[in-house]
Amino acid sequence: MAGVVLALVGCGQPPAPAVRLAGRPSVVSLNPCSDAIMAEVAAPGQLRAVSHYSHDPASSSMGVAEARRYPAVSGSVEEIAKLAPDIVIADVFLPAPTVQALRDLGIEVVMIGSVNSVASSEAQVRELAGATGNVQAGEALVQKIEQALRRAAPPARTFPASALVWESGGIVAGDTTLIADLLRRTGFVNAAAARGMRQADYLPLEAMLADPPQVILTTGSEQAQEDRLLSHPALTALKDTRREKFDSALLWCGGPTIVRAAEELARLRRTIGGTAPQATREARGRLGLAKRPRAPSDPV
Repeated sequence: MAGVVLALVGCGQPPAPAVRLAGRPSVVSLNPCSDAIMAEVAAPGQLRAVSHYSHDPASSSMGVAEARRYPAVSGSVEEIAKLAPDIVIADVFLPAPTVQALRDLGIEVVMIGSVNSVASSEAQVRELAGATGNVQAGEALVQKIEQALRRAAPPARTFPASALVWESGGIVAGDTTLIADLLRRTGFVNAAAARGMRQADYLPLEAMLADPPQVILTTGSEQAQEDRLLSHPALTALKDTRREKFDSALLWCGGPTIVRAAEELARLRRTIGGTAPQATREARGRLGLAKRPRAPSDPV
């Protein structure tokens, strides 16, 4: 492996030493979620490159125009070595030989996993901010997230609207997911979680029609072969169910993406109002909300 590393950087010489900015390490990010976080918290000139995913509107979790302010890398050792960063941020799927090659070059590799709640996302922001010398900026981003969630919270006593995030091929976002946490915080109840479903479970159309939610958030392209289910004619017959497009870029990443996701969910929730035809005692029981006595202000 050492021979491979030397060949990659040319003539057996290590990469040029990185220039630290006011004591902060230079950074290359290989993950679209860390791209968005680092673009928010990094000092000017500190972030040397983002992942190629962030230059693609179909996979970016941040504004593409903002992402294109930075060079994009695919994740090869050779292109990273040319940038001579102090730190590479990557997800846990980065191949072990690549990780070792980077470490052999003296580059620190910070590995991140997926987040499944607001709390785990805020912890990830703090981790990356701390690792890159941007603790203050990290705390500022956490506060920005908390403020957005407070703005997005529904008024007191608002009855939660049932919602289902329906992805390509009938896949749903179930329990223990970031979007489930955001739905709860913005006045929805996750219909997939209420069915006992978890991340990436499959929901057949028949099951959807038998017990429809108030809102279906579709994230695929209705023109794609695998997503024709999302525009099935039978869904049109659900007179008390709304279908809304939801940007798939808001599903997977935490950090600043939470701000945009919370704003969009809050906007949708406001258009529904506080009551709905499904808000019956039977519906409350299905959603686990019938365990307390009915208050005079509750919808019937």
